[in-house]
Amino acid sequence: MKLSVSMWSVVHPVRAGKMDLPGFIDFAARQDVEGVELLDYFWTDKEAQLSQVKKQIADAGLELAVYSVGNDFFQPEREVREKQMADLLKGIDTANALEVGLMRVFSGNHKPGYTLADGMEWIIEGLNDGAEYARQHGVVLALENHGLMAGRSDQVREIIERVNSPSLRANLDTGNFLLVGENPTDAAHALADLVALVHLKDFAVAPEGQTSHIYKGLDGVGYTGTVVGEGQVDLPHIISILQEAGYDGWLSLEYEGGQDPLTIGVPESLAAARKLLKQ
Repeated sequence: MKLSVSMWSVVHPVRAGKMDLPGFIDFAARQDVEGVELLDYFWTDKEAQLSQVKKQIADAGLELAVYSVGNDFFQPEREVREKQMADLLKGIDTANALEVGLMRVFSGNHKPGYTLADGMEWIIEGLNDGAEYARQHGVVLALENHGLMAGRSDQVREIIERVNSPSLRANLDTGNFLLVGENPTDAAHALADLVALVHLKDFAVAPEGQTSHIYKGLDGVGYTGTVVGEGQVDLPHIISILQEAGYDGWLSLEYEGGQDPLTIGVPESLAAARKLLKQ
């Protein structure tokens, strides 16, 4: 397995104006990782930046592990779903331009007044069309366990099996399962044969009184990100499960804790991840 760091790990410094996309690549190059994960969220002028970013990654001796987009197909209005589809296809085109064959996708967010069954049909339709376009362009879509519609392993498997395309696989986010009340180790067992990407993430129940970097679970419990190995996700066991299943792809760090990601969250998580891979 290879280590990458997702730019989402530094979203707060970016929002504070302390880092931009080129700055993130420079930062990642100092972290002793093999790759980076870029997100459509962080472009300021994609057309102007794309070729330079691609060159900067190569010059730094890094690989682009995955390109990630933030689609939402739980949309009652067809024209909105069509806009989401157009954006997804543009994401695949961007992945092609960046010469990366893996793109992280979402399912969608539940909308009040509509059933989960309604939304599932729209999600299947969207990802089916997206997977076909991806297949034609040599890209694999990796569906993240995220939110109500694809938060649990059984939901992720249902979507992938119903789309039934080799171009739609799973992005195993090791922390997100806690938010929907599923044991991450059990989820890794359930999805190991479908995994094309891993978001390496650790979560713990947030201390009483903490008000920032909180992610509420369906049961109302608040979780917060931690340095890898300091939370309640059994990452050694999960990595062992993936190794036994023959997974040898990317572990892309997604740090979502309250400690400074530039000096603590990312460097210490990557150091812990390297130790895990040597066990």
